[in-house]
Amino acid sequence: MSEEYRRLRVLWPDHLGLARGKYVPAELAESGVRHCSGTWALGYDRGMTPYTPGSHWNDGLPDFQGTYDLAESRPGWEPGTRVVVADLGDHEGPSPVSPRGALRRSISAWRDLRYEPYVGMEFEAYVFVPDGAGGYRPLETPGAYVYGTGPAVDPHGLVDAIWEACERAEIPLESVNSEYDSPQFEFTLRYADALRAADEGFLFKLLAREVAQRMGLLLTFMGKPVSEKGGSGLHFNVSVRDESGSNAMNDPSAPDGVSDLAKSMIAGLLARHRSLAGVCAPTVNAYKRLRPASLSGYWANWGYDHRGATVRIPPERGAAGRIEHRLSDGAAVVHTAMAAVLHAARLGVVESLALPAVETGNGLDTIEATVGVPSSLAEALDALESDTVLTEALGSVLCAQHIAVKRTEWERFTNATTDWEMREYLPFL
Repeated sequence: MSEEYRRLRVLWPDHLGLARGKYVPAELAESGVRHCSGTWALGYDRGMTPYTPGSHWNDGLPDFQGTYDLAESRPGWEPGTRVVVADLGDHEGPSPVSPRGALRRSISAWRDLRYEPYVGMEFEAYVFVPDGAGGYRPLETPGAYVYGTGPAVDPHGLVDAIWEACERAEIPLESVNSEYDSPQFEFTLRYADALRAADEGFLFKLLAREVAQRMGLLLTFMGKPVSEKGGSGLHFNVSVRDESGSNAMNDPSAPDGVSDLAKSMIAGLLARHRSLAGVCAPTVNAYKRLRPASLSGYWANWGYDHRGATVRIPPERGAAGRIEHRLSDGAAVVHTAMAAVLHAARLGVVESLALPAVETGNGLDTIEATVGVPSSLAEALDALESDTVLTEALGSVLCAQHIAVKRTEWERFTNATTDWEMREYLPFL
């Protein structure tokens, strides 16, 4: 860590996917940071759900601590600032509601099977501009097209600015392009071991949004921010390595080159498709993206290089062999969603689940799958809560905390009068 810096930005992911933390001066960087446990009761509206697990509601909302190894800090994207992702704990030990802690437990469970999980991520996001009335509207790019690059799709140079910031922060972007709809972009991060990949995905989201904010833009990873356009996903590309360091997703002797281990992993993901939605699609808005014929991860199905399937086996084999899980959107807590996906895949191996038949429908006007995600956040939370094997693996306290806050979020939504209702009914009723 030879780079000179004057402050350290300590960050950690919370239950909403927000990057919470503190700046500390370089001379005090060894000391760690403290935060109020009431944070775990907060919703996006800053309202608190009483008695939320992890909040220590009856204990006076005491502190918990963020700890880290300074050697694991990295250059930041702000001048004179290094960044580190903290682990969380208190006098009782590691925090049971920490998303990063949940991922550590998931990695450990795979190591018990003598495998090391690796993950690469693809984020999709829309660019918005101020609408002059205190809100935002999608950026207008009339010359944009799918797989576009340059000013036609990015007139403000946002992609260039994000790329440069990622280089400074040592976050490895593998590719960037415009997506099917405008002004939507896909950002692909280079794969890494699961913890490093999650940390980099978490930091990337914050970096990209902050770069956009400084340019007067809003970059949103929300699942369905524009009603008449396609949704934005977060795809996890998962592989595991054996003790020799070989990619265990491959079997050169199999007709399709895919190992039995990988097929059991897929079976595990499909078996827990509905309960996974409670973690991977954790907002009211997410279920506007998850619809049939939307190439979004709606169905519990799999296929070879098939974008109409939730679990896609890309055509690469060898070192690049992997499975792509397409259920999540960018509102998911990266560490928690990754932990849930890894657990579900591992449980498919542990439980020796049989792989269902491959999807042969086109995913648009023909489909063979019969099981879809729940129709709403409320139903997804019920499915998650009822899957006690997954919740125990992910962490029963973490899941109880997540479900409590998210049910409050659902209640706020159901009690709110929406803009649609005002437009639809107000002129007539």
